[in-house]
Amino acid sequence: MEMVLTESMEDYLEMFYRIVAQQGYIRPIDLSNAIKVKPSSVTRMIKKLDEAGFIKYEKYRNIALTEKGMVYGRFLVWRDEKLKEFFRLSPENVKVEEQVEGVEHYITPETMKFIHKLILYFSADPGRVRELEKVECPPDDPNREDLKYLRAWLFRHSG
Repeated sequence: MEMVLTESMEDYLEMFYRIVAQQGYIRPIDLSNAIKVKPSSVTRMIKKLDEAGFIKYEKYRNIALTEKGMVYGRFLVWRDEKLKEFFRLSPENVKVEEQVEGVEHYITPETMKFIHKLILYFSADPGRVRELEKVECPPDDPNREDLKYLRAWLFRHSG
């Protein structure tokens, strides 16, 4: 059975892709600096991603993304950008980056495709967002309750 990417592996692979796209290569120290973790943590993750076939790593050389790594890295960056774009459509677009980080690992590629279509639909005509805002939720909608003890409440009410 092939290895399934963990949240942490996805975050690293996304950053690998971003750095390679920006400068054409990546060294372990570049990754360590970009995600602000100790070089030893980076080394452990590099070995995992190398064993899983997402990168090619030889000690004292630059890290290369494999074709599989490029495909997944490109998707992870796209997913991150599209989710941020989607959350910014809302007038309640508070702390978008933190919200995206909280949900991105749990959204399937099929759901991302649907979200992308929603972005395209609403972006094609800004009046559509205003129409959506006018839609009244039914009286039994749980969003009418005071839900301040949910973790998401912190995104809206903390500094």
